[in-house]
Amino acid sequence: MRLIQDYNFYHKKVLVRVDFNVPIDDQGQITDTSRIDLSLSTIQKVLSDQGAVILISHLGRPGKNALHRDTFSLHQLIPYLQHALGMNILFAKDCIGPDTIHQVQDLQPAQVLLLENVRFHPEEEQGDPIFAQSLAILGDIYINDAFATIHRKHASTYTITNYIQDKFAGCLFQQEISNANKVLANIQHPFTVIIGGNKIDDKLPVIDALLEKLDTLLVGGGVANNFHQALGKQIGNSVVAHGQEEIARTILKKASDLQKPIILPQDWVIAQELAYQAETQIVQGDDILSGWKTVDIGPSTTQLFQEVIAQSKTILWAGPLGIFEIPAFSHGTQDILAAVAKATQEGAFSLIGGGDSATAVTKFGYRQAVSYISTGGGALLAYLANPQLPVVEALHKSNNQASI
Repeated sequence: MRLIQDYNFYHKKVLVRVDFNVPIDDQGQITDTSRIDLSLSTIQKVLSDQGAVILISHLGRPGKNALHRDTFSLHQLIPYLQHALGMNILFAKDCIGPDTIHQVQDLQPAQVLLLENVRFHPEEEQGDPIFAQSLAILGDIYINDAFATIHRKHASTYTITNYIQDKFAGCLFQQEISNANKVLANIQHPFTVIIGGNKIDDKLPVIDALLEKLDTLLVGGGVANNFHQALGKQIGNSVVAHGQEEIARTILKKASDLQKPIILPQDWVIAQELAYQAETQIVQGDDILSGWKTVDIGPSTTQLFQEVIAQSKTILWAGPLGIFEIPAFSHGTQDILAAVAKATQEGAFSLIGGGDSATAVTKFGYRQAVSYISTGGGALLAYLANPQLPVVEALHKSNNQASI
């Protein structure tokens, strides 16, 4: 994989695939700029070499008729980008086509052109070759700095690499891979994996892939409901991913065969509704009342998890342990974050998955207290389950193999 630090982009027109899929409020203000901020070093490297930067990104899931939806336009990002880079940012109203080509042709060294949302074209998510070629012809060189998208074979992240000769990994991409590899290859034991959240589909493969490497697996959130259901326990009206019971049973058996402990919640905080003023109860792990749902791990489980974390030297956490957005349901996530922060302070390496996990870390003020926060939740898990992801392999592919 070629690194941007090893190349001079002098007078090159450089396509930089970034992930500027940032949250924007009703007033059009970005509420979390971290994904933009973390790609600035890649952009600045090209600009310092007197190269021209052509930014490619998506924003949200616009769906059909997206060209008429200002909500998903990347034009909203220009004020912040101009502030962050201290320069004027040019904007193309489309990411392909004659007008965009003319703008690229007029682009001067050390200028930045932001292309409109690639997902305004359905061909992007289809990985369409013709659409990918239409993007590729805009630049001399391609840089991928959008780690959070590497689990998807989209046109601007994967297919495009077949149609542009020189391709590189950006600074953020490199950081993400380096930190993920610490979990894959340079593990200090005891190694504890904490899995929560509701999206079990992308978590089961990484649990399976890491079982032989980890020492203890702590499971909370909606994922724990699936394991409890697989064990035949009552889960009331709790969130559960249907059709995953057999996979959960397979993982439980594999863990047993490997003598790897999977620690499920012993007690829960439960509620009948997801509301700020909802009545809550603390119940044992197999005593979820009919009509109630699990909303957080209970105090006994929290204490047990904390004891395991205190002994850990490597910690991977993906998914909150409760519905942390509601204060009454956030205590488990907060207390476990505090335990991870303390372990990190005492020398452990802690890797936090993106998405809701990263949001929780920021919300509760632990951003500087953990080792690394990934920008990609699903992408990180996909990479840990399979480091030979197609998008990653495409950047390793010999440049001589690329052709138009």
